[in-house]
Amino acid sequence: MARIGFIGASGLMGHGMAKNLLAKGHALALTVHRNRERVADLLAAGAKEAANAAELAGPKFGSEIVFICVTGSPQVEVAVLGEQGLLAGAAKGLLVVDCSTSEPESTARLRERCAAAGVSFVDAPLSRTPIEAEAGRLNVMVGATPQDFAKLEPVLRAFAENVFHMGGPGAGHIIKLLNNFIAQSICTATAEAFAVGQRAGVDVKKLVELIAAGPVNNGLFQAMAKTLTGQMDGLKFELDNARKDVRYYTHLAESVAAPSVVGEAVHQALAIASALGHGRKFVPSLVEAQEQLTGAKLVPRG
Repeated sequence: MARIGFIGASGLMGHGMAKNLLAKGHALALTVHRNRERVADLLAAGAKEAANAAELAGPKFGSEIVFICVTGSPQVEVAVLGEQGLLAGAAKGLLVVDCSTSEPESTARLRERCAAAGVSFVDAPLSRTPIEAEAGRLNVMVGATPQDFAKLEPVLRAFAENVFHMGGPGAGHIIKLLNNFIAQSICTATAEAFAVGQRAGVDVKKLVELIAAGPVNNGLFQAMAKTLTGQMDGLKFELDNARKDVRYYTHLAESVAAPSVVGEAVHQALAIASALGHGRKFVPSLVEAQEQLTGAKLVPRG
């Protein structure tokens, strides 16, 4: 069992991860953000509260591993480098694990700053949903040295069904951005196809029947198809977070001088949906954005 610190336990993914770490017998300390209600059960179950990230990493709690699960790179950088960040209190030998979806360039800078302080920084982003997080069945993509991966893998198994060692440091965040780009391309294309089909005069539920019986079918398509029956939470992933992830992907493509024609189009589709007022909703609201743009009638109301 390890002494573990956690930043982001009040989040949709972080709560389930922290809950399972505690349930598997690890000693858990966590920082508490604005939403205390989200971590009340963790504190009641024995988790300890740290005043800030520096204290979490310091001698009071003696964390061997600190997990970070926040929105993106700006928040990760504050958690690590801020005035009360992890490096302000960390002892040599600490292992910091970023489970957020972050920019690879930021990850590389943080890894260098941590290494200079004798701290290891590992990227281990996640896939699946908060439902799997609560059930301890996430997928984790790890970018780490073999030594750090060997130390970390047994702990990750507390909340992950599948743990993939993607390669050396940084590989986890790169793979995650590729994964999310493909995922959001499917969601964006589906919303557009529904709008075009409805405007062209066909029953798009027939399209769903066809795709369900063929090789194009997948869970993301089916999540988007639920919008046709009025269910807008088939994919519980905030649209603005998806927009951020695809923006990170286009930055990655630019950094390696690779064209990103589809990536830019998907990013703009998400940006338009956000500008139309759907950013704080889930990704399936791309269908609502298409309704506004095209006049299509897709989501049943009233």
